[in-house]
Amino acid sequence: MAFSNFLLTLFFSCSVISLIDASSNGITVDLFHRDSPFSPFYNPDSTLFDRLKNSFHRSYSRKASLNPTSVSTKKIESPLQSNYGEYLMKIALGTPSFETLAIADTGSDLLWTQCAPCTDCYKQNLPLFDPKNSTTYRTLSCQSQLCTAVGSSNCGTKNVCEYSVSYGDNSYSYGDLAADTLSLQSSTGKSVSFPKISFGCGHENGGTFNESGSGIVGLGGGALSIVNQLDKSIGGKFSYCLTRIDEPNVPSKISFGNNALVSGPNVVSTPLIKKSPDTFYYLNLEGVSVGATKIVYKPVKGSYASVDQGNIIIDSGTTLTFLPEDIYEQLESAIVKAIKGKRVTDPQGSFNLCYQVTGGNFDAPTIVAHFTGADVELPPTSTFLEVEQGMVCLTLVPSSDLAIYGNLSQMDYQVGYDLVNNKVSFKPTDCSKAT
Repeated sequence: MAFSNFLLTLFFSCSVISLIDASSNGITVDLFHRDSPFSPFYNPDSTLFDRLKNSFHRSYSRKASLNPTSVSTKKIESPLQSNYGEYLMKIALGTPSFETLAIADTGSDLLWTQCAPCTDCYKQNLPLFDPKNSTTYRTLSCQSQLCTAVGSSNCGTKNVCEYSVSYGDNSYSYGDLAADTLSLQSSTGKSVSFPKISFGCGHENGGTFNESGSGIVGLGGGALSIVNQLDKSIGGKFSYCLTRIDEPNVPSKISFGNNALVSGPNVVSTPLIKKSPDTFYYLNLEGVSVGATKIVYKPVKGSYASVDQGNIIIDSGTTLTFLPEDIYEQLESAIVKAIKGKRVTDPQGSFNLCYQVTGGNFDAPTIVAHFTGADVELPPTSTFLEVEQGMVCLTLVPSSDLAIYGNLSQMDYQVGYDLVNNKVSFKPTDCSKAT
């Protein structure tokens, strides 16, 4: 069965939850890593090391696209590929529901998909969403609040708001800003629908987008993000639980509403810092520890970030963690003192600190990230990762500008975002068993 037909069959065989049920109970949806066997991006001929290398390359590209002024000293050459996120989710638009697959992205706001008629679009394997087939589709006027919130828009014929979004790698999407019913399928096989959700109906789209997907689900902090659009239904709460890199056959989970509550023992929380752009989720990183050695972050005067303003963003779409270079240098020095192993050079140039390993065994020190009010132990299985046969590398790297707490550092944690109380919570969790 073709992948698109499989998705449609799966969706239409589901029962439906009412909007009231979703509001009170929440909903949990499967997230598929783009390199997992569940993903249409999956290449069975690629080795694990090939997939890791590609994800590291995407991290550097994504950092540059999130911060266009970013300058990387890494000389990395790789095929041009989409860097908008590492996880995919199924969504459905319209009445009757039309299901498609899109990238879930905490680094952008607008939900958009390719729409018919497509005057200038990238090749897409899945069918295009045709607004003429939806009885609940409506375009938004140029006077609507969300037309202003989209940032870059024109007033088209018949007073239709025409949006324009572009990304750091010169990819883009142009089209009509519209509203329609959004449906999400829960991991238990049911579906919930949310009416009048604004999204971009893209008629001109291009760049590095892959033909296996159709658009982006914006999960950022801006007004157009579905997190804020669904605020009354989900109470400004969402969370995700990312499975480890060595568990490709187990989907990760993303939850909304009450399902996203992170509670119980061992939960720690840190404030969300309001900064511009409001798309990003900023945290305060006060320091790190290597074993018993604690390194307090003291930003150099005039450096890119400062502790009292939020010096790092948390992002599920970036694989690596990029630390302010001030603190990275001290961290690397402390790790070198703690590890009695043979250092080797990464031939790909992605990592600063690598060691030779035999038999897959590597005794790594405990590393803890100290956020304001929250001490988070980094997962040892993904903090030092075997990136090539016989070589493990530290997956934390230095940054002279934008710092990012990436997804390898978040694996096997339930990470909860509360946009009402402005906090992010972490709870150690076996995400392979999350429901």
